[in-house]
Amino acid sequence: MAIRILIVDDHELLREGLKSMLSRESDMEVVGEAAGGREALAMCRNLRPDVVLLDARLPDIDGVEVCRQLQEEMPEVAVLMLTTFSDADLVLAAVRSGAKGYVVKDVQGLDLKRSIRQVARGEVAMDPKVVGHLIQHMRSPGQEKEEGRSPLNRQQLAIIRLVAQGYTNREIAEQMFLSEKTVKGYLAEALRRMGVKNRVEAAMVASKNGWI
Repeated sequence: MAIRILIVDDHELLREGLKSMLSRESDMEVVGEAAGGREALAMCRNLRPDVVLLDARLPDIDGVEVCRQLQEEMPEVAVLMLTTFSDADLVLAAVRSGAKGYVVKDVQGLDLKRSIRQVARGEVAMDPKVVGHLIQHMRSPGQEKEEGRSPLNRQQLAIIRLVAQGYTNREIAEQMFLSEKTVKGYLAEALRRMGVKNRVEAAMVASKNGWI
């Protein structure tokens, strides 16, 4: 079945451009467009999309708050934040609100489509530039370094290091000459040991502690 997508952005030309591009994909269907947060929440309740492309800055309700409300009401809906901003604090807020991905608006078409497919499968999709901003933020002066050795083994640390560079599970599998299933298993165990919910948090925690 096609991935049902709702586009949320206050710029009509951008919405139209995204709709035109995504509608050409055989496995994607744009089921609606919204210009603001309240409209987006109402449309999600009616349409139940699989993926919401959500601008972080909206004229009525902040995109992060829209994401938080969506995840409370409809956790099955995957939110992919799409914005011109790559501010580390904004990205952290989006991740903590439940966003499954974060890409900036200069992303190439193929990369955006791949990110949509990733979050639709339940994976996390982060623009490598965004991940880089996060890691730099976590390593910046004034950030308190947590004590303690890494709870991960060498293989798990290698995977988290590649996660922090923006690689998908499939790409990590190719890099490490492992099966994708094995990578998923290592990653799941790494998240459990670190006490985090997703790969983005794992990359941030590992960076903050100097493990990668």
